[in-house]
Amino acid sequence: MSLYQLARSGDVDSITDRLLNSESAAVRKRAAELLGELVAVSDTEVVGSIVAVAVSDDDEDVRAAAIDALDDIGSGAVDQLLVKVTGAKIQQGADWATAKRFASALSSDIPELRMAAANALGTLGEPNAIPSLLKTLTDEDPRVRIRVCDALGKLGHPGSVDQLIGQLDDPNGRIRLAAANALGNIGNGKALQALLDMLHDENPEIRRISAVALGNARSVRAVQPLADALSDENARVRNAAVFSIIELLSNAPTQQSHKIRETVVTELKEADTETILGPLLEIITESNQRRQRRNAVWFIGRVIDEDPPQRVIDALVDRLDDTDTPTAQFAATGLREIGGKRVESALLEFVDSDASDDARAKAVFVLGHVGGQRSKAKLEKLSEDESQAVRKRAFASISKLRGRGQR
Repeated sequence: MSLYQLARSGDVDSITDRLLNSESAAVRKRAAELLGELVAVSDTEVVGSIVAVAVSDDDEDVRAAAIDALDDIGSGAVDQLLVKVTGAKIQQGADWATAKRFASALSSDIPELRMAAANALGTLGEPNAIPSLLKTLTDEDPRVRIRVCDALGKLGHPGSVDQLIGQLDDPNGRIRLAAANALGNIGNGKALQALLDMLHDENPEIRRISAVALGNARSVRAVQPLADALSDENARVRNAAVFSIIELLSNAPTQQSHKIRETVVTELKEADTETILGPLLEIITESNQRRQRRNAVWFIGRVIDEDPPQRVIDALVDRLDDTDTPTAQFAATGLREIGGKRVESALLEFVDSDASDDARAKAVFVLGHVGGQRSKAKLEKLSEDESQAVRKRAFASISKLRGRGQR
């Protein structure tokens, strides 16, 4: 079973086993990332396993992913790492006291500890830690500098902008990306202008970094430049622009959400469908981020043409069984709007699958809007289905078909 399937079923034990025992560094790294999303700080055994990997794995990328996972779980998990590395027990206290301990750890001789401390300071959100983080931007270990940039972006203080802009010239591409993302998170005029300037750089990698970072900006000002980037000559820049547009939709502040959505749809109605289709489908079918999937499904229903490729229909049908209810509802709406015999055929196959009752009921609902005689015959059988939800939808959809003349 794949890590994605294990994560979807919540099988933390099996994912932990992959983290500890897989011979593939890529698998261990991905397992650490997933555990950061799934595990609570109270799950001490799993957290202990992640801590062990953070300090002992042979691969530095796996160690870094484990540290980031501990940060995702919470400062209590990072505390366990500090205890493991230093051998000293840390007493929990107020945020300012905790931040002070982590700031002190930025000068540790152990790079993994400096990485963990930077992550923790970003999570705690204590502005008094900013001077210590800014000093650490000169750390000799690029992995530490990356996490310092991340932390400064989370803290979001405009006083960090000048030094983050200075990191955009770092020879390490991951540091440049981290600094750009931090500037996107801060999002004031000076930070955004630096990213917009990068979007016109001759180097396509610089343009890609800018496109990625603008997705963090949470500002309608980023929509037009990202829409323009969809016509970039470089495919990686175009893909980054699509992903960032979805990020804008996912992270937009409540007061700007409607305006950003309207602007995005208006700008991208004119975009080449093939340019945006691949990245959108990748998000819909592979992303573990609920908000990303939700917005990609919502978005694809508004920019695809009336006769989309079959892979679009198949992706939306699969999302009917999404664990996120709004995503599943958006998928049903998209299928209803596409309509036609291909949608009907896909749904007729889906209702006989082992999908959840709720998902099958949604498919039955859509069949009431897009189906014909084939659907009517199937719905009559489904009116005796074991699932009450499916039966209820089947009766309603039969009435809908009859109202449309399918007798």
